[in-house]
Amino acid sequence: MASSSYSNPPCAACKCLRRKCMPDCIFAPYFPPEEPQKFINVHKIFGASNVSKLLNDVLPHQREDAVNSLAYEAEARMKDPVYGCVGAISVLQRQVMRLQKELDATNADIIRYAYNEMPQPPPATASQYGRRPASGHGDSGGGSSNQISGFLYPSQWNNNDPSGDDESGNM
Repeated sequence: MASSSYSNPPCAACKCLRRKCMPDCIFAPYFPPEEPQKFINVHKIFGASNVSKLLNDVLPHQREDAVNSLAYEAEARMKDPVYGCVGAISVLQRQVMRLQKELDATNADIIRYAYNEMPQPPPATASQYGRRPASGHGDSGGGSSNQISGFLYPSQWNNNDPSGDDESGNM
Protein backbone atom coordinates (compact mmCIF):
# COMPACT_ATOMS: atom_id res chain seq x y z
CA MET A 1 0.00 0.00 0.00
CA ALA A 2 1.37 3.36 -1.02
CA SER A 3 1.82 5.93 1.70
CA SER A 4 1.12 9.59 1.08
CA SER A 5 2.07 12.63 3.10
CA TYR A 6 -1.38 14.14 2.53
CA SER A 7 -4.02 12.10 4.30
CA ASN A 8 -6.94 14.57 4.46
CA PRO A 9 -10.07 13.67 2.51
CA PRO A 10 -10.45 15.50 -0.79
CA CYS A 11 -12.27 18.82 -0.78
CA ALA A 12 -15.75 19.01 -2.27
CA ALA A 13 -14.36 20.51 -5.48
CA CYS A 14 -11.79 17.79 -6.09
CA LYS A 15 -14.30 15.10 -5.16
CA CYS A 16 -16.86 16.52 -7.61
CA LEU A 17 -14.25 16.94 -10.34
CA ARG A 18 -12.87 13.45 -9.57
CA ARG A 19 -9.31 14.51 -9.19
CA LYS A 20 -6.69 14.16 -6.51
CA CYS A 21 -6.79 16.95 -3.95
CA MET A 22 -3.28 18.33 -3.55
CA PRO A 23 -2.08 20.12 -0.39
CA ASP A 24 -1.98 23.43 -2.28
CA CYS A 25 -5.50 23.04 -3.74
CA ILE A 26 -7.05 26.48 -4.22
CA PHE A 27 -10.54 25.11 -3.47
CA ALA A 28 -9.79 23.13 -0.27
CA PRO A 29 -10.05 25.96 2.29
CA TYR A 30 -13.38 27.17 0.88
CA PHE A 31 -15.18 24.02 -0.21
CA PRO A 32 -14.92 21.48 2.63
CA PRO A 33 -15.90 17.86 1.97
CA GLU A 34 -18.92 18.25 4.28
CA GLU A 35 -20.50 20.82 1.92
CA PRO A 36 -20.51 19.26 -1.55
CA GLN A 37 -23.66 21.09 -2.70
CA LYS A 38 -21.95 24.44 -2.22
CA PHE A 39 -19.33 23.58 -4.85
CA ILE A 40 -21.78 21.77 -7.11
CA ASN A 41 -23.94 24.92 -7.36
CA VAL A 42 -20.94 27.21 -7.91
CA HIS A 43 -19.49 24.84 -10.52
CA LYS A 44 -22.82 24.53 -12.36
CA ILE A 45 -23.31 28.31 -12.59
CA PHE A 46 -19.77 29.67 -12.94
CA GLY A 47 -17.57 26.70 -13.87
CA ALA A 48 -14.64 25.33 -11.91
CA SER A 49 -12.05 26.90 -14.21
CA ASN A 50 -13.55 30.38 -13.86
CA VAL A 51 -13.79 30.02 -10.08
CA SER A 52 -10.17 28.87 -9.93
CA LYS A 53 -9.05 31.89 -11.98
CA LEU A 54 -11.10 34.23 -9.83
CA LEU A 55 -9.67 32.85 -6.59
CA ASN A 56 -6.12 33.17 -7.92
CA ASP A 57 -6.77 36.81 -8.90
CA VAL A 58 -8.30 37.77 -5.53
CA LEU A 59 -6.12 38.63 -2.54
CA PRO A 60 -5.91 35.74 -0.05
CA HIS A 61 -7.71 37.64 2.74
CA GLN A 62 -10.65 38.33 0.39
CA ARG A 63 -11.08 34.83 -0.99
CA GLU A 64 -13.52 33.60 1.65
CA ASP A 65 -15.83 36.54 1.01
CA ALA A 66 -15.56 35.95 -2.74
CA VAL A 67 -16.47 32.27 -2.35
CA ASN A 68 -19.40 33.12 -0.07
CA SER A 69 -20.66 35.63 -2.64
CA LEU A 70 -20.30 33.10 -5.45
CA ALA A 71 -22.10 30.44 -3.42
CA TYR A 72 -24.94 32.84 -2.56
CA GLU A 73 -25.35 33.97 -6.17
CA ALA A 74 -25.15 30.39 -7.44
CA GLU A 75 -27.86 29.25 -5.03
CA ALA A 76 -30.03 32.22 -6.02
CA ARG A 77 -29.48 31.43 -9.72
CA MET A 78 -30.53 27.85 -9.11
CA LYS A 79 -33.82 29.09 -7.62
CA ASP A 80 -34.35 31.96 -10.10
CA PRO A 81 -32.26 31.52 -13.27
CA VAL A 82 -33.20 34.89 -14.75
CA TYR A 83 -32.78 37.34 -11.86
CA GLY A 84 -30.74 35.42 -9.29
CA CYS A 85 -30.14 37.35 -6.09
CA VAL A 86 -31.29 40.60 -7.75
CA GLY A 87 -34.81 39.16 -7.81
CA ALA A 88 -34.63 38.43 -4.09
CA ILE A 89 -33.30 41.93 -3.42
CA SER A 90 -36.15 43.48 -5.43
CA VAL A 91 -38.75 41.51 -3.48
CA LEU A 92 -37.20 42.59 -0.20
CA GLN A 93 -37.02 46.24 -1.30
CA ARG A 94 -40.72 46.24 -2.20
CA GLN A 95 -41.51 44.66 1.16
CA VAL A 96 -39.46 47.32 2.98
CA MET A 97 -41.26 50.11 1.08
CA ARG A 98 -44.68 48.63 1.92
CA LEU A 99 -43.77 48.21 5.59
CA GLN A 100 -42.34 51.76 5.71
CA LYS A 101 -45.65 53.15 4.44
CA GLU A 102 -47.51 51.08 7.02
CA LEU A 103 -45.16 52.29 9.76
CA ASP A 104 -45.58 55.93 8.69
CA ALA A 105 -49.38 55.58 8.78
CA THR A 106 -49.25 53.94 12.20
CA ASN A 107 -46.93 56.64 13.56
CA ALA A 108 -49.28 59.33 12.28
CA ASP A 109 -52.18 57.59 14.02
CA ILE A 110 -50.19 57.42 17.26
CA ILE A 111 -49.30 61.10 17.09
CA ARG A 112 -52.93 62.06 16.41
CA TYR A 113 -54.05 59.91 19.31
CA ALA A 114 -51.34 61.19 21.67
CA TYR A 115 -52.14 64.82 20.98
CA ASN A 116 -55.86 64.19 20.72
CA GLU A 117 -55.91 65.71 17.25
CA MET A 118 -58.67 63.64 15.83
CA PRO A 119 -60.06 65.22 12.67
CA GLN A 120 -62.85 67.64 13.50
CA PRO A 121 -66.10 67.31 11.60
CA PRO A 122 -67.29 70.31 9.59
CA PRO A 123 -69.38 72.83 11.50
CA ALA A 124 -72.59 71.07 12.47
CA THR A 125 -76.10 72.30 12.19
CA ALA A 126 -78.52 71.76 15.01
CA SER A 127 -80.37 69.06 13.13
CA GLN A 128 -77.16 67.24 12.22
CA TYR A 129 -75.36 66.96 15.58
CA GLY A 130 -77.38 68.95 18.08
CA ARG A 131 -80.29 67.81 20.21
CA ARG A 132 -82.55 65.23 18.68
CA PRO A 133 -85.79 66.65 17.44
CA ALA A 134 -88.45 66.22 20.08
CA SER A 135 -91.04 64.98 17.64
CA GLY A 136 -88.85 62.12 16.41
CA HIS A 137 -88.66 63.55 12.88
CA GLY A 138 -85.43 64.27 11.03
CA ASP A 139 -82.11 62.71 11.97
CA SER A 140 -82.68 59.42 13.68
CA GLY A 141 -79.11 59.08 14.96
CA GLY A 142 -78.14 56.28 12.55
CA GLY A 143 -75.12 53.98 12.64
CA SER A 144 -72.42 56.64 12.26
CA SER A 145 -73.21 58.48 15.51
CA ASN A 146 -73.37 57.58 19.16
CA GLN A 147 -75.79 59.13 21.65
CA ILE A 148 -74.90 60.27 25.11
CA SER A 149 -77.46 62.25 27.14
CA GLY A 150 -79.46 63.44 24.17
CA PHE A 151 -76.53 64.71 22.05
CA LEU A 152 -75.24 63.05 18.91
CA TYR A 153 -71.59 62.99 17.97
CA PRO A 154 -69.72 61.26 15.15
CA SER A 155 -67.95 58.06 16.10
CA GLN A 156 -64.23 58.06 15.32
CA TRP A 157 -63.99 54.27 15.36
CA ASN A 158 -66.42 53.22 12.67
CA ASN A 159 -66.09 53.26 8.89
CA ASN A 160 -69.19 55.43 8.39
CA ASP A 161 -67.62 58.68 9.57
CA PRO A 162 -69.86 61.54 8.35
CA SER A 163 -66.83 63.78 7.78
CA GLY A 164 -65.65 61.40 5.06
CA ASP A 165 -62.26 60.80 6.69
CA ASP A 166 -61.20 57.18 6.61
CA GLU A 167 -59.30 56.67 9.87
CA SER A 168 -59.27 52.90 9.51
CA GLY A 169 -55.84 52.97 7.85
CA ASN A 170 -57.11 51.23 4.73
CA MET A 171 -54.89 51.90 1.74
